[in-house]
Amino acid sequence: MSQPRPTDPLGEIYAEWTVEFEANPEMSLQLMRWVFEDWQRATSEPEGVTYASTSVGGVPGILVTPLDADPAQMMVVMHGGGFALGSSASHRKLAGHLAKACGAHAFVVDFRLAPEFPFPAQIEDGLAVYDALLAGGIAPADVSFVGDSAGGNLAIAMVLTLRRDGKPLPGGVLTMSPWLNMENTGATIETNDATDFLITREGLAGNISRYLSGGASPTDPYVNPLYAEYDGFPRLYVCAADTESLFEDSERLVELATKADVDVTFSVGHGMQHVFPFQAGRLARADDEIAAMAAWYRAGR
Repeated sequence: MSQPRPTDPLGEIYAEWTVEFEANPEMSLQLMRWVFEDWQRATSEPEGVTYASTSVGGVPGILVTPLDADPAQMMVVMHGGGFALGSSASHRKLAGHLAKACGAHAFVVDFRLAPEFPFPAQIEDGLAVYDALLAGGIAPADVSFVGDSAGGNLAIAMVLTLRRDGKPLPGGVLTMSPWLNMENTGATIETNDATDFLITREGLAGNISRYLSGGASPTDPYVNPLYAEYDGFPRLYVCAADTESLFEDSERLVELATKADVDVTFSVGHGMQHVFPFQAGRLARADDEIAAMAAWYRAGR
């Protein structure tokens, strides 16, 4: 079955990438990383936001500072890209739109990438940032973990790790199209294949292999949060597109969180693409989602 034509900027970008991936099946990981830096093209440049390349807790990244935002409100942003791709540069504009709408600052973490650094290096880097923020005087309740796709997995796993270790938890977790199923068995990978212009089961398998190259199990709850318990988990926001291949991951996450009496909000982007808020400033539905996330964020302050 041939795919329909994309109808939004993100779908067009994903379709362009897919053409290149299919034409170059032996594309190197480094070249794929360069391609994924193009992700930011879907997002407009937010006004009234400045950026600084710096480090927090010894971990590099980009500090996002919206005009008149509260520096005591901090978002730790874990970027997507299958644990092996993406960067603070590819995600800084998305973080800028979200932080501006929420009235917070954000730090987009350049965590170590797989396979050079497999699980749990990415989680360790994110938590090093969190620890440094707390050491600098920011209250745990004033920190939110944000993540898209694989970054959503990391944001959740960071909380699970803190809970295991008996450490203070952040005030909330915000995920966009989280990728959680490291067994690669999600039904919507097949049923939504014709409407998802980016994700394939084969592509997911490659990134799983990279992330778990250190020997971790795909059913370890810190690798696959669909195996985790959610008792005592912070406020949780989940958004995903009902036509994307990873939609089932979000549905299962919301079900698990609801059963554990977590305060969870689930927003569905009908007919959208994977991480559709990337189109902030260029698509009304993405702007609406940023506004909804900001309303959720402010309600928890």
